[in-house]
Amino acid sequence: MNASQQLLVFFFLAAGTTALAQQPAAYPAKGQNSTQQASDTAACRTWAQQQTGIDPNVAAQPAPQQTGPAVGGGQRARGAVRGAAAGAVVGEVAHGDAGRGAGTGAAVGVVAGGARARQERRAQNAAATQKQEQTMGTFNQAYGSCMKGRGYTIG
Repeated sequence: MNASQQLLVFFFLAAGTTALAQQPAAYPAKGQNSTQQASDTAACRTWAQQQTGIDPNVAAQPAPQQTGPAVGGGQRARGAVRGAAAGAVVGEVAHGDAGRGAGTGAAVGVVAGGARARQERRAQNAAATQKQEQTMGTFNQAYGSCMKGRGYTIG
C-alpha cells in the first residue's frame, strides 16, 4: 500500500469513527483488500446517507436526555392543589381543622406531582433513545445492503 492509499484509509477511519462504531461490521467475502474495503465503506456510507437522509455522524450521537430536578410541566403545582383540596376535606372531617389538612395534603401532593414529573421525564428519555436507535437502524440497513451488493458479508 503506497502513502496515498494509507492516507485514504486513515482519512476514512478517522472521519467516521463514531458512526463506524455503530454500523454493522463488513467482512470481505470476495478477497477485497483493505484499500478496496475502505473505498467501498465510504461509497456505501455516502449512498446510505443519500437514500435515507440520515447523517450517521449526527444520528450516532447519544440521544438528548432530560436531567435535573423534576420541576417542569406543572405536575407539582397540580399535585399540591389536588392534595390541598383532599387534605382540607379529610382534615375537616377527622380533626375539625381544614387548614391543617390542606397544608398536609398540599405537601403530599407536591411529592406525588414530583414523582409524576420524574416518571414522565424517564418516559421521554426512553422515547428519545428508542428514536435514535431506530434512526441508526434505518441507516445501518441501507449501508449493509450496499456492502452486501459489493461482495461483503455483514455481521
